Amino acid sequence: MKNTVSTKHQAPSRDSNPASCFLPPARCSNGFTLIETMVAVTILSLSIAGPLFTADRAIVAAKTARDQLTAVYLAQEGIEYVRSMRDDAFLAAYQAGGADISTAAWTNFISGGSAASLTQCRGSECMLDPALGMGTGSGLSLQPCSGAACTPLYLSNGIYTQQQIGVVTPFTRTIQGFLTPTGGRIVSTVSWNYHNTPYSVIITDNLTPWQ
Repeated sequence: MKNTVSTKHQAPSRDSNPASCFLPPARCSNGFTLIETMVAVTILSLSIAGPLFTADRAIVAAKTARDQLTAVYLAQEGIEYVRSMRDDAFLAAYQAGGADISTAAWTNFISGGSAASLTQCRGSECMLDPALGMGTGSGLSLQPCSGAACTPLYLSNGIYTQQQIGVVTPFTRTIQGFLTPTGGRIVSTVSWNYHNTPYSVIITDNLTPWQ
């Protein structure tokens, strides 16, 4: 009798691969390619860069709005200060008496030689320092800009001043009067730079003599 031995060949199962890889053997043994890695890194970078850019723009917008609000208050303070000087000139003329108090007060305010006059700030821009005594000239609140430009404001104990004390700010404030015997206007300008971009706030107000 002839004995027959049959041999069966069984195909290797997927479980024989310890990594249970469903890719071709060459891919399973080599891992990720350089291109795949670069694509993954690019996608990850883009997904992070978008929110970071949005957050940066939001911070810049918030700081710009804060500076604009501060500049508006500083410019309005300049207008109110000049109005107060005009009122003081009228009160001084009223106490002195005379036939035409309003005209005398206005003339002294726009072209007089005293410290209460705005004469020096009509032909050129002036700096304003409310921490000093009211008036125009050396050692007083309004002083003509020296040189080519006015100096920046400093913040000391919550007060913006031209004196070099406290912390220097990016703001520069100028006051100039365009006045005639019958009236005129005051221009208060606050300028600053943020991220190398110039900004400015300009407030104009009309002034007339007291009637």
